[in-house]
Amino acid sequence: MRNLSLWKIDHASISASEFSSSAERSNITSTAFDLDQNALLLVTEHREDENDGDVKITVWRTANGASTEEGTPSLVTSFSTPTQLAANPWIKGTSKRSKPSFTDAEVISLHVVPDSHSLVVISRAGEIATVPLDDDSPSVEVVGSVDGGVMGAAWSPDDTLLVLVTGEDKLILMTSTFDVLSEGPLHPREFGEDAPINVGWGAKHTQFHGSLGKAAATSSIPQTAVGASPDDDGHVRVSWRGDGAYFTVSVLEGATETETRPHRTLRVYSREGALQSTAEPVPGLEHAMSWRPSGNLIVATQRFGNVPGEATQTSATGSGLGPGRDGRHDVVFFERNGLRHGEFTLREFAAREPGKTVSEQRKWGYRIRELGWSSDSNVLNVWIDREDGDVVQLWTTGNYHWYLKQEIAAPPEDGIPGRFTSVQWHPEDPLRLILTTSSDIIQRTYSWDTIASPSRPPVDSGSVAVLDGTNLLLTPFRSQNVPPPMAAHTLAVQLPPELQPSLPIRAPVPAHAAFASASDLLAILYETGVLQVFDLKTRLGPGRSKIMDPSLVWSGLLPKRTYRHVAFAASGTGEDIRIAALGSDPRSDAVDVVAVIDVSGNESKTTEIAFNAQNGRLVPSQGIVWEAPDGRIYEVDVDSKSTSEIAQFPEFCFCTVHTLVPGESIDDPSSLYIGLSHGSKLYVVDGHGTRTLATNANSFAVTPGFLIFTTTTHVAQFAPLKSLVQALRSPEAALGEFETRRVERGSRIVTVVPSTMSLVLQMPRGNLETINPRPLVMEIVRQDIDSGNYGKAFTACRKHRVDLNVFVERDREAFLKGVPSFVEQVSDVDYINLFLTSIGQGSLPVEVIAQVCDGVRAELEKRDLKKYVNSILTAHVVKRPPDHEAGLALLLHLKETEPNLVEDAVKYIIFLVDADKLFDTALGMYDFSLVLMVAQHAQKDPREYLPFLRELRTLDHYYQRFRIDDHLRRYTKALTDLSLAGPDQFDEAMAYVEKHQLYEHALSIWGGTDKYESVLNIYGDWLFDHRDFREAAFVFRQASRPEKAMIAHEKALDWQELFELAVEKTLSDDELKEVAYRVAEDLVSKKRTSEAALVLLDYAKDVREATIALVEGSHFSEARRIIVLHRRPELLEEIIHPGALECRARIAEDLGEMREQLRKQVHRLRELRVRKVEEPEAFYGVEDTDLHNVDVMTDISMAPTMFTRYTVAPSAVSKTSSKRSSRSKRKLERKVGSGRKGTVDEEEYLLKSVTKLVTRFGTTQADSASLIPHLLQFTGEHKAEAASLQRELKEFNTELTEAVEEIWKKAPENEEGVEAVPPMDSWAARMEAHEKQKHINPVDKVAKPEVGKVEWKLRVPAARPSENGAK
Repeated sequence: MRNLSLWKIDHASISASEFSSSAERSNITSTAFDLDQNALLLVTEHREDENDGDVKITVWRTANGASTEEGTPSLVTSFSTPTQLAANPWIKGTSKRSKPSFTDAEVISLHVVPDSHSLVVISRAGEIATVPLDDDSPSVEVVGSVDGGVMGAAWSPDDTLLVLVTGEDKLILMTSTFDVLSEGPLHPREFGEDAPINVGWGAKHTQFHGSLGKAAATSSIPQTAVGASPDDDGHVRVSWRGDGAYFTVSVLEGATETETRPHRTLRVYSREGALQSTAEPVPGLEHAMSWRPSGNLIVATQRFGNVPGEATQTSATGSGLGPGRDGRHDVVFFERNGLRHGEFTLREFAAREPGKTVSEQRKWGYRIRELGWSSDSNVLNVWIDREDGDVVQLWTTGNYHWYLKQEIAAPPEDGIPGRFTSVQWHPEDPLRLILTTSSDIIQRTYSWDTIASPSRPPVDSGSVAVLDGTNLLLTPFRSQNVPPPMAAHTLAVQLPPELQPSLPIRAPVPAHAAFASASDLLAILYETGVLQVFDLKTRLGPGRSKIMDPSLVWSGLLPKRTYRHVAFAASGTGEDIRIAALGSDPRSDAVDVVAVIDVSGNESKTTEIAFNAQNGRLVPSQGIVWEAPDGRIYEVDVDSKSTSEIAQFPEFCFCTVHTLVPGESIDDPSSLYIGLSHGSKLYVVDGHGTRTLATNANSFAVTPGFLIFTTTTHVAQFAPLKSLVQALRSPEAALGEFETRRVERGSRIVTVVPSTMSLVLQMPRGNLETINPRPLVMEIVRQDIDSGNYGKAFTACRKHRVDLNVFVERDREAFLKGVPSFVEQVSDVDYINLFLTSIGQGSLPVEVIAQVCDGVRAELEKRDLKKYVNSILTAHVVKRPPDHEAGLALLLHLKETEPNLVEDAVKYIIFLVDADKLFDTALGMYDFSLVLMVAQHAQKDPREYLPFLRELRTLDHYYQRFRIDDHLRRYTKALTDLSLAGPDQFDEAMAYVEKHQLYEHALSIWGGTDKYESVLNIYGDWLFDHRDFREAAFVFRQASRPEKAMIAHEKALDWQELFELAVEKTLSDDELKEVAYRVAEDLVSKKRTSEAALVLLDYAKDVREATIALVEGSHFSEARRIIVLHRRPELLEEIIHPGALECRARIAEDLGEMREQLRKQVHRLRELRVRKVEEPEAFYGVEDTDLHNVDVMTDISMAPTMFTRYTVAPSAVSKTSSKRSSRSKRKLERKVGSGRKGTVDEEEYLLKSVTKLVTRFGTTQADSASLIPHLLQFTGEHKAEAASLQRELKEFNTELTEAVEEIWKKAPENEEGVEAVPPMDSWAARMEAHEKQKHINPVDKVAKPEVGKVEWKLRVPAARPSENGAK
């Protein structure tokens, strides 16, 4: 759907004064490219007269395709060389023309060799001359001469090989230094190395021949009927494949014993000069030939029918041309193996005026001179030599159809038909074509362009125009999606006789076309200045009328220039039209001029405004906007013929669009210019700022709300225009993320139709794909919802699978107010059911769902209960939680009022809700008729429910409800029913309470009755059995069960409450002591020694046991106080002195364990850190985190790998099951951080262990602080132990402090913080996060512990040796 649009025209001339007096014999004949200097080299040939044996060759240079000084190319050098006739007066060959024509160019090849940076000139006489281009005054050196002259020459694409065809019918392959690699005959008789082999798969007549039928098996062209075209120039053509691996030679074979006619033959050779294949004989094959750079096709031309001016040939002999219609002329394709591969017919006509003589050179009125391919293989040029002037046609292909995109006519001179002397594509700029006439160099650069309608809703037709010769293929994608090469309408354009140019005579091909934005108009522009305006009359909606019915509105001829671009500047509501056509005159001032045509009725006015540069581009807009080659954008004032700069792109953008974005005020929209450069950069500017949206964009389109563009990464992005306005106002802020959608590889945007929410894409092979992107759909849906057009919005949501919750999410209050309008527009029951179901299953809050369902249900009940009964039932059951009872209640109501609707309603609600749930709900409503109705329509087995219903009918009212609620597992309600069944059911009720643990509900039921204490007693027993002794004791006391309460208090070790009850019950002293000893023993086992001592003193009166309990808990001060209080000094030496020494020994043992642990762990940490520095790869290992996502692994045993280093110890053998459960994944995660020896988590584990050790030492210090004062007050042995304990504590404190400082000392490279990893949810993500954190220094993850202050040091004088005994 793309077109070739002319972008730039560069023109240079060599004036006649540069030639000799015989200027008619001098012309430009060849061109070459100097890519290093970005220059174009060309040669002119001059002969004094026809009999002169020498020709003067002049080499010129023009920089970058433009003139260097005052429009004249600069002279490089000139030299003379003999002509082919002078060098070879007896030239011999098998060509149709025995001797070369005087009009043939003498230079057959002109090429720049980049290695030596020299120009190689090869003449037909056989001379090979080089011109060094780096010299200031280059001189010509003839490096060799070929005997017999040169008939054809071609350089390989890599500039390393040269193919020569000599006049002695030899094929020579040479290097760039002109060393001969191979030499062979030009007319070999063998097929080549790739000759087909018969593998015995049957004869030709047994094969399938498609639509041609079996007649194709026997049809064959006799060798005598294969001849050459009369237009064949007899010259040899050589063409290389783009990769330089093969080349093909087209040669005119002469008549032989078996071949009575001269004919063309194609042969393919390898890079080494070996013949690979010979093409099948093709009658009427002509001289023009070129190999497509991509390598898949060799292109040539073929004539059909009879030769004009000659007698009709018999079928036996034939004309030598292809069998077919007279005048048919095809461009044919060959494969590398020589077989044909398709064709297309040229659009030239052979009809002649009666009595007009036939030209000897152009028997059909024209002939094909040459064929050529663009460097990217996308454009084929056909050089046609017509009687009324030369024309170069540009053809492209898509979907197996060839489109004629452009025609370039040679400029006539003084009424004489113009002729081209050479046509050549630029080797690096794929759409740049260089054409030369006798004295002019014309460089035309094209670009791909899509001609799409810019109209906006509601009249957006989505029309796209494709130029194909004199036909314009039109398709309105709003109504139809017609795949190319077909179209919804084909507009055949013809020029009126008064506008037909004198030369060429044939109707030209349009250069450009444009659609109007506010009307259904189409403008067609020709390079000659002819402009036509059509009213397309496109049908937008469905119907049986024509999709388009174009009619010509206006046509006219613009001032003489070369025009290339047309755009509608503004379209009025009536017949007023303003069109802008951009053109230039390359031969004069060469600046762009825009011709503004104002058409009003039958009158028109043309105004011309000149710019200050050339090769710009019009920007479609409400006014006239022009983009300069440097990217500046100018607005044109037609009245004053002035321009003003309004914005600027960073570079020239060939595809540019202007759009207005509504702002806060309707009268103040923001103006955006969006452009795509040839470097795939997408820019947006507004006159104040510039933002680059993408650097890999390949197409874009604009809607009223979005900028849509595709990228080379095969993604379509949707940028809201309002966000672009904000981005331009804040140039420092980063661009936000746009919504994206994946598209097929190589997709490009053709057009976008906002009204149908469609985006049309074209694939690289040419076919179309229409998609409905979610952003476009949601934009239209939101607009319809806001405007209250609920019916259209609902249809769009259904068609494009949009969640119907959008109706409520957009504006809940507005939708609830508009529920009547919604129900009126979406009146279909099924649609309302679909809406309610989507709301119920959506993500809206529960209260919102209920509000919407109730609102719709109320409106439906008002309108028609009978019609919307299913929708009303849906509204009940989709709420959260579903209101099944309300739905069944509606069924009961219908059973009484509309019995004929009940059956369908029951079936529908059973369809919505599980039948068993409905059965239970009906049963819970205690209505057996409703239960039977549901059961019957749910097709339940009567044997399942009838016995149960019969049994229920025999029961009393409340007991019946009890059984129903119990069956439905409504235990709380069942207990209430059972309590109402009478006092005889109390025992059963208590059993039911115990069975279902309904104690709290039972207490609420029987509270304030005489059964309350019984319930409490049962509840207390349940709490006691479940070891909730404290709660049980409280309940027993409420139930007046003191014995059970005492037992519960004793189990809970609530000894205060226990002895309170014991004293209240006046237990005997022995019983009280027994309880005291029992409770004290339990308290001591729970390390509650102080409380145990208090119980023993208060209730058992046992000072000794109390002292023992206190000493066991290291409460020496309290123990000594009790001894003194109760006058028991003997207990000091009997209990306290040994107890103090035992406590000292226990502390010493703890210190020894801590010292051993600290030394081992510090030593291991030193080893790990040394290994981490010396062998980092072995320490960390290399693991692919994608392994965490692999669920299927082998069950066989395998050797440990780097992966096992993070899961188990290195000595273990990894075994993984084929599937990993979530439990095993969690277990694996725990293993990862377990700190086993050899894992990467070991260091972190050791740090945490040292931290715990510091905490443990703090506890030991506290115990020592309470023990040491007492040791210093006892015997000498105790004092020595105190001094020893203080020394041990001091030593370990110092060792521990030094170890902590050493361990938590950070290396310089690890002082920087590490960014925290965000929490992950999945197991694989968590493992990946762990993998990322494995290089984090564990010191950064484990906080440094603080060693506690020393509180156990006592400054006391040293005891004298004679002192002993207790203080």
